This record gives sequence, structure tokens and C-alpha cells, in this order.
Amino acid sequence: QRAVVGTAGSDRKSGSRMAVYDATMRLCPMLQVGDVVAASRWYQDALGLMSGHGGEEFEMLFSGDNLVLQLHRLDAHEHGFLQPDESDVRGAGVSLWFETSDRSAFEALFERADLSGATIVERPHWNPLAHHHEATLIDAEGYIVVIHSPFEADG
Repeated sequence: QRAVVGTAGSDRKSGSRMAVYDATMRLCPMLQVGDVVAASRWYQDALGLMSGHGGEEFEMLFSGDNLVLQLHRLDAHEHGFLQPDESDVRGAGVSLWFETSDRSAFEALFERADLSGATIVERPHWNPLAHHHEATLIDAEGYIVVIHSPFEADG
């Protein structure tokens, strides 16, 4: 399935034609981390993700057949623009949200994360604005990780 971006195939501001893109596009986030092996182990232990690559510089983590997260060593040199800055503050303004298939899967995933020793910031609770149950964790590199149930009409 393909979709056209823009109104009547053009950008209203510039009048230029917009590109056609594949509507099946999906996000594949990559975190820059100091220790790929330790970060990978955290996501495997706490969230049950599976390694699809492994290694000290780069990792691909899967849920079933779906790639959900990539990890890249911050100081690896093949991507010069990913070099650490002087503040070394990672994840400022970034949080990862993992939606489970249903409420029972959410509860089981939280129990797994808790038993793995993950740092828990917020225990499971109902979020009335998002209409789901959620819990907040901190990963091995300090990133905020939220696990949540799908949208529910009520809690």
C-alpha cells in the first residue's frame, strides 16, 4: 500500500511536489550506549527481547520476528556524528515505550522486569490520559523505558 504525503500532491508552503512513500514504514530506534553488551543483556533480561546480532559495537534486539531496538557503541568510529559530546548526557528528552499485546502480557512483563532487578521508577498504574496501564523503568544506560498495555476504554 502506498500513500501520497501532502495536499493534492504538493507542499502548501513551497508549492513543491511531495514524494510518494511506502505506508508500511516503521520506526527502528537506535540508542547510543557506552556498553552494548551490558545494555543488550538488560533488554534481554528485563523485557525478554532476543539478540539478533550481538557484539561489542552493535546489537539488534527482536520481539519475535520484529526488530524493536538497535544499540550502537557511542564511541564507535564508523559514524563520526554519533561521537559523545562533552556533557555525556544520553537520552535527554527520549523515552522508549513498549506496548504489550494485552493487559496480562503487561503484568507478566512487569513481573519479569521486577525479578530481573531492573530499576523501577513507577510501578504499574492506570494512566487516565493514555487509557492504558503503564510502568516506568530505567535501563542499564540511564534511558527511560515505559512498558504499557494497549489502549483500554476504562481501567
